[in-house]
Amino acid sequence: MTDPISPFAKPIAVPPKSRAALLKRLADVVCLPASRINAFERAMCADLLVEMLREAVVEEREKVARRLANLSDMPGSLVRLLLRDEVVVARALLENSPNLSDADLIDCLYQATQEHRRLIAIRRGVGEVVADALVDMGEISVVEALLRNELARFSHQGVENVVALTRDNPGLIALLLKRAELRPSHAYVMFWWADAEARRTILQRFAVSREILQEAVGDVFAVASEEGWQDPLSRKALQFIERRQRNRAAIAKSPFDSLEDAVAAAQTGLTRETAEEISYLAGLKPMTGAKIFTDAGGEPIAILCKATGLPRAAVRALWRGLRRPETDPQGAPSPGLERVLAVFDAIAVDRAQTVLRYWNWSLSSALTPALLKAIRDGDTDAIDEYSVPQRAAMLALSRDFGR
Repeated sequence: MTDPISPFAKPIAVPPKSRAALLKRLADVVCLPASRINAFERAMCADLLVEMLREAVVEEREKVARRLANLSDMPGSLVRLLLRDEVVVARALLENSPNLSDADLIDCLYQATQEHRRLIAIRRGVGEVVADALVDMGEISVVEALLRNELARFSHQGVENVVALTRDNPGLIALLLKRAELRPSHAYVMFWWADAEARRTILQRFAVSREILQEAVGDVFAVASEEGWQDPLSRKALQFIERRQRNRAAIAKSPFDSLEDAVAAAQTGLTRETAEEISYLAGLKPMTGAKIFTDAGGEPIAILCKATGLPRAAVRALWRGLRRPETDPQGAPSPGLERVLAVFDAIAVDRAQTVLRYWNWSLSSALTPALLKAIRDGDTDAIDEYSVPQRAAMLALSRDFGR
């Protein structure tokens, strides 16, 4: 984005003393309390001040800005003129004025420079509307400053937009993981392009138990079963909540006797057919399984094995089947395999199931024809039309569909 054209005319070389005195007196009048000046008089004085400031030198404009910084009710024409001014002038307001409205800040961030936007991002108490507008500009240094601002507030959509930015700007991930606004729907998507340290943080923070949900809806399973699982919305939600991970019905149609048999066959070379069978037997859609098996880091393999009750050796079997090195050139255990095994050891079965089922929910169940088209076309303008899992799928799978 190019910097805007300055609204200020080229000043004369040596401003007269009378101008400095007049600017100071007009600023003093604007700052008078309401008991001494009415709104119309304040507005008239502000209009005069605006006209003079257009031809004043930077030092004079900065002095006026500093004088007005603590004013609780600054005339709109005056504040917007100063906020669009050079950074040295606008800084006095952006850093010291607690009374700037969201409308003033949004006008400034769209009309001024990147440094203006960075100063807005570090203000105390940046609201959701302003934060969302700053994120929409896509300036990474500004987003970084905003994420570091503990008093800034992000909307759900704002966080989602930052998640999308992390895909090409991994330095934002660690900052975003510290934000209280981050939700599982964001973190589980970001997991796919996060590094090992960030993945560990995501699993520690968001791999939660579903025990409360299971206790709350335990009797609903019997009701849904009596109805023949006819309601697709109830069925999908209960599939997410239930304790059982494996798909028992898939055994009857599978060439393998069990999930363990499929994993044992895979260690000699994981084919597409075997990967699909493992996915079905594990209660996953093939697309979810494909995402797990093609993940470069390998941690999803540990999640899959732990969630389905497979032993630790199954992680090694799948690792071997994917033709990944089990040792380094010196013969020591592969750091990648050791890291994945550590994930398997650290996570509980129920928590692993939460992660796995959320992936399955967001990466497959949400893939409607409209969403697939949006992924291919990059139709992010229509993102509000989609549900949380659909938007998760859009972010996680957009590159898989050649976007």
